[in-house]
Amino acid sequence: MPALLTVNNIEVIYDHVILVLKGVSFEVGEGRIVALLGANGAGKTTTLKAISNLLASERGEVTKGSIEYRAERVDGLTPTDLVRRGLIQVMEGRHCFPHLTVEENLLTGAFTRRASRAQVRNELERVYGYFPRLKERRRSQAGYTSGGEQQMTAVGRALMARPQMILLDEPSMGLAPQVVEEIFEIVRDLNEKEGVSFLLAEQNTLVALEYASYGYILENGRVVMDGPAQELSANEDVKEFYLGLSGSGRKSYRDVKHYRRRKRWLA
Repeated sequence: MPALLTVNNIEVIYDHVILVLKGVSFEVGEGRIVALLGANGAGKTTTLKAISNLLASERGEVTKGSIEYRAERVDGLTPTDLVRRGLIQVMEGRHCFPHLTVEENLLTGAFTRRASRAQVRNELERVYGYFPRLKERRRSQAGYTSGGEQQMTAVGRALMARPQMILLDEPSMGLAPQVVEEIFEIVRDLNEKEGVSFLLAEQNTLVALEYASYGYILENGRVVMDGPAQELSANEDVKEFYLGLSGSGRKSYRDVKHYRRRKRWLA
């Protein structure tokens, strides 16, 4: 069975001169959670924006390669076209409309669908089933809710579009560990109960690999390693550099920084 999403050897350039992605390739199978890992600046967000066609607003473009969704090229489609086909991105930074209520934010997610008022109301209750805290705060202005509630609102708004695949950019950023776990548990529920596929761009390697089935590590705009999540978690290179751990225990930042210069995949 073909992959749900296939990224084929893409290159991305900003301002016609700055090469950010350098031949990135990977797949996301239908009904899978795949992690796209790497440090800040590795190219994770650029990769997601290349898939969802949001680069143009930042003077970026895909100059080589192709992107296929359900075995059809989509790199020439608009973001709205992609949402209608079932692929949607949840942006980094918990983007909400701060002056709208939580419920109004959620309802904006249904604007791309031709759904009746009753259908939209049913979808809203479905989202509240996954995010009961949002139902409690549904009349509150989104800008006055907590960071975790804003992240839940952003994911819930995406769900209102009835996506088959969600690109989730740095969902753990700036959130307390307990809230991060709560959000990732909801991601797992959506995947297992409704078959929604996820591509997670994350710096938090430990959490991402706990919930993903497969992972790709980006560094300097290239995929430098990939494999099943359990294998990556057990890999000594990944443990030492990305988790700060080694066979002898936790490494200091100075040791990890030095290790960066001798990683085997950069030899």
